Amino acid sequence: MILTVVIVIAVLVGAAIVLAGASVRVLREYERAVVFRLGRVTATRGPGLIFLLPMVDRMVRVSLRTVTLKIPAQEVITRDNVPARVTAVTYYRIIDPTKSVVEIESVISATAQIAQTTLRSVLGKAELDSLLSEREQLNEHLQQIIDDQTEPWGIKVTTVEIKDVEIPDRMQHAMARQAEAERERRAKIINAEGEFQASARLTDAADVISRNPIAIKLRYLQTLIEVSGSNSSTIVFPLPVDILEPLIAGAERAALRNGEQREQLDEAVQAAQAALEASNAGEAVSTRDA
Repeated sequence: MILTVVIVIAVLVGAAIVLAGASVRVLREYERAVVFRLGRVTATRGPGLIFLLPMVDRMVRVSLRTVTLKIPAQEVITRDNVPARVTAVTYYRIIDPTKSVVEIESVISATAQIAQTTLRSVLGKAELDSLLSEREQLNEHLQQIIDDQTEPWGIKVTTVEIKDVEIPDRMQHAMARQAEAERERRAKIINAEGEFQASARLTDAADVISRNPIAIKLRYLQTLIEVSGSNSSTIVFPLPVDILEPLIAGAERAALRNGEQREQLDEAVQAAQAALEASNAGEAVSTRDA
C-alpha cells in the first residue's frame, strides 16, 4: 500500500514537472511571443519568463532584431537599353510581431520577393549613368517602395543598398573612352582658362610698366640675374627698346650731320666747277679778241 502511494506521488510529481516545463518559456530581450489560445491570438508577451496553459496555448517566437537580406543578382535592362546585372542588400526588422505572424506566412520569403520585383521595376526605369552615379537617390526610392509594401505585415525596411552593378565588357570600354575624352576636354578648358588669365595679367603688368619706364629696366636687371644663374653655355641678353632708343637717336643725328656735311661739300664742289667753267669761258673770249 505504501509502495503504491509512493508511485502515485512520483507520477504526480513527474507530471507536474512535465506540465511546468511545457507551460514555462523564457524569452530573450530581443524576442517576443505571439500566443494563440485555442486558435485565437490572445496577446504578445515577453521578454523574460512567461507561462502557457498546456494543451491550450501555442506560442510563436518572433525576433525583433534587424535582418540582413541579400537580394540575388537581377538581370535588368536600363531605360537606355543597356543590360546590367545588379545585386543589392536589404535591412529590415519586425515592429509588430502579431502582424508578422498573422498577416503573412513567411516574412523572409515575402520580403525577398518584394525586394526583387521592386529592384527590377525601379532600375528598369533609370538610365545607366543614373544607376552608376545616383545610387543614393535610387536606394532611398527603393527603400520607400519596399517599406510601403511591407508595412501591412508589421515590417519596417530601414535600408536598401545597391551593392554591385555589372555591365558588358564592350560597354565598359565605351565608358572608358568617354571618360578619357571628358578628361581631355577638361584639360583643354583648364589650359585655355589659364592662358586667358595669364594674358589678362600680362596686360595689367604692361599697363603698370607703361606708367613708369624705370620698371622695365628693373625687370631687365632681374632677368639678367636669373639668366646668370643658368648653366647654359650660350646666354642671350635681351635689350629693351628704351635702352636702344638713345643709341638709335645718336645714330640718326650722326647720319643727319653727315648728310649736311655732304650737301655742303657738294655745294662747294659745284661752286668750284662753276668758277672753273667761268674762267675757261673768259680766256676763250680774250683769245678771240686778240
